[in-house]
Parts: sequence; C-alpha cells; structure tokens
Amino acid sequence: MNRIAGAPISWGVCEVPGWGYQLPAERVLAEMEEVGLAATEWGPAGFLPPDPRKVLAEHHLAAIGGFVPVQLHRPDHDPVPEIERVLAGYATTGSTVLVLSADTGLTGYDSRPELDEAGWRTLLANLDRISALAARHGVRAVLHPHVGTLVETPDDVKRVLDGSSIALCLDTGHLLIGGTDPADLVRQVPDRIAHTHVKDVDLGLAKQVRSGRRTYTEAVREGMYRPVGHGDVDFETIVRHLRARGYDGWYVLEQDTILTEEPREPGAPEDVRTSVEALKALLR
Repeated sequence: MNRIAGAPISWGVCEVPGWGYQLPAERVLAEMEEVGLAATEWGPAGFLPPDPRKVLAEHHLAAIGGFVPVQLHRPDHDPVPEIERVLAGYATTGSTVLVLSADTGLTGYDSRPELDEAGWRTLLANLDRISALAARHGVRAVLHPHVGTLVETPDDVKRVLDGSSIALCLDTGHLLIGGTDPADLVRQVPDRIAHTHVKDVDLGLAKQVRSGRRTYTEAVREGMYRPVGHGDVDFETIVRHLRARGYDGWYVLEQDTILTEEPREPGAPEDVRTSVEALKALLR
C-alpha cells in the first residue's frame, strides 16, 4: 500500500501570516497527484473547502488529517471547542490523524516564551484530554515537537513523554533543529511514534537556528530543508527501526518552503520530485 502523503507547506502553503506566496489548492493537489502521492494533510485553515471530498476525488487523493496549532498551556483557554470543530471537518473525509502543536500564541516560529510549571501542568493535561476526545471520534492525536512552539527541545519532548500518554509525530526536521536526534528517538520510544513527517535538513543551518544566529524563517528561506537524501537526517536508520516495530502509519513529505512569487512553470517543485523518489526507494 502507498503510505506516502504530502503536506501543502512543501508547496509554500503555511498558516503564518506573510510567509510567502500562497498557491491555490487546485494547483497543489494536481501536483501532488502528478508525483504519485496517495494522500494529503489538510493544510492551514481555509486551504481545503469545508467538505473537500469532490476536489480530493478529482485528484485521486485521500485526506489523512493534519497540522493543528493550538494553545494548550493557558488555564483561561479551553482548546476543546476548537478541536471539536476540526474533528467535525475530519469526519467528512474519514481523516484519522490530528497533528497538534503547542502554539505559543505568538505569530510565527522565530521566538517562544519559557513555560512555567503551571503552564506545563495545563499543557500536559490538555494533551491527554484532546487525545481521549479524538479517540472517541476514531482519530489518533499526536503531538508534533516543532521549532518556535512550547515543545521544541529534548527536555520538552521528555516532559511530554513522561507526563502524558499522547503519541508523537516524528518530524525528522523539527526534532533535529530543536536538538533531538530523530533516529535516537525512534530507537528509544518506537511505540510512541504514530505519524511521521519526512524532512531532510542542512545541519549547519539547523545549528544556527538552535544557537539563535538565524531565525527559523531566515533559515527556511536560505534552504535549510534539503531534498530527502541530500541533508543530514539518517532516514535509513529511522525507517529500519519503525518497520522493526510494525509502524503502519503515514510518511508525510513535509519540507517547509517559502515562495517569493508564483512559480511560472507548471509541475511539482523539483525538490518534491527528488524527495518522493528517494522516499519510495527507502520504503521499497
């Protein structure tokens, strides 16, 4: 079975205001189909229509769920109503994966506040609440460690693993940039990995983001994300360990991209083509 999906941000489509030129869904989905992807994540709010079944069927794609930034740490904010609206949308397509990120409440991913103990208690409790809620809807909730969110560093990831029961999205790029070796994480907690975002990374630029010499946005613009097989992520080890534990989730090609203008030539970006072929070879 083809378990390779795509994410709209590989085409530059992002929820961050001012991120770059935003391509329409019709073009992105057509190019996903062209390179042989089986499914897509939903992308930012408004990218797909509320009921996307028709447009997805036109391009022979399934919708599998997707990335949902949500504030989990504030005692005065209940994230559940927002998640219930997302899950209602998922029901139209049978989407089964809710990819949460611990949103700071700030715009973008170039800075983040420190979280106090009360904030951590609230965040961890909300992760378990949302995981149980999603399960009642037939959806698996996963937490996505992500640069510029409240779960970014190795210590943050450990607190989530120790303090909640939620599964993880193994985002190979964001983990590496944040200081966690994704191959080591798979070795340590294979049973907590339920979804995979496939990114390759230039480690030199990643270290500059980690040290504060570059912002995340600057590094993305400068090419921090490389085609699969052309960066510093150990995908062979990752895939081997996932398979050894019977991983049957999706491999989602998700390489953050910033477009400065509308691409004039039709067809999927060359980095996407290269990455899809490399990922197919790894999974064969």
